[in-house]
Amino acid sequence: MLQFPNISPEIAGFSLFGLQFHIRWYGLFYVLSFVLAYFLYKHTLKLKGISLPREEYESAIFYVMLGVILGGRLGYVVFYNFLYYLRNPLEIFAVWEGGMSFHGGALGVIIAGLLFCRKYKYSFVDLADAAIPLVAIGLALGRLGNFINAELWGQVSNLPWAMVFPDAGDLPRHPTQLYEMLSEGILLGLISYLLLRKGARKGMVFWTFIGGYGIVRFLIEFVRIPDDISFYRDFGFIFGFMSIGQFLSMLMVIAAGIGTYIIYRRKHD
Repeated sequence: MLQFPNISPEIAGFSLFGLQFHIRWYGLFYVLSFVLAYFLYKHTLKLKGISLPREEYESAIFYVMLGVILGGRLGYVVFYNFLYYLRNPLEIFAVWEGGMSFHGGALGVIIAGLLFCRKYKYSFVDLADAAIPLVAIGLALGRLGNFINAELWGQVSNLPWAMVFPDAGDLPRHPTQLYEMLSEGILLGLISYLLLRKGARKGMVFWTFIGGYGIVRFLIEFVRIPDDISFYRDFGFIFGFMSIGQFLSMLMVIAAGIGTYIIYRRKHD
C-alpha cells in the first residue's frame, strides 16, 4: 500500500485587481502539451514527407488547440452531464470548475483537422498520422495532472501499488490515472511513433491509436470509479454495466476496426 505523495495541485497563486488567480499543474500540463506539439509536429510531419509553410503550420496548431478545448468541454457537457447543463446552461462556461472529456476532445480535433485540410487542400489522414504521437504526449501529461489533482482514482484494491488518495477514504485504491498515463500515453505513444518511423500504411498510425485507446480505456474503466454525474443517477449504466467512457471507447474500437479493414481492402483491390 502506498500513500499519495504530498503534492499540491496549485503551483502558485496571486491577486490581480482584487481577483484571485491560481496556477495549477493540470493547466500547466495543458500549456506544455501545446508547446511541445508546436515544436515537435514539424519532426513527425517530416517522417510523412510533409512540410507546411509557416503560416499554415501555425494555423494547424491553432485549429488543434480549438478542437481540444472546445471539443473537450462540449464533449463533457453532451456525453456526461447533458441534463445538468441543460438546466444550468451558464455553467457550461465555468471551465475552471473542471469537466473535460477525452472523447469530446478527440472528436473536436478530428473536426478541426478536417476543416483545416479542406481549407488548405491537405490529406487529413497524413496530417493525423503525424499528430498521433503528440496526442499521446498530451494524454500522458493530462493523466499526470489528474493524478496530482488526486481525482479519477479507482476502486479499492489490495495490490502492492494501490494508493490511499485524499478525500477517497482510508482504503488503498487503484491509481487509474497512472494506468492511463502509462498505457494510453506512453505505450501507445511509443507504438505510434515506431509505426510512423517504419512508414506504416497511410492511416494505420491513426487507427491503431484510436483502437488501442478504446481497448485500454474500456478495460481500465472496470477498476475506475465512474464520475459522479447526473446521467448515472437518472438512467443508470448503459446496458446495465457499461460506463459512458466504456461505451464511447467501444465505438472507437468499432471505428478503428472498420478503418483498418478499409486500409487493407484498398491494398488488395
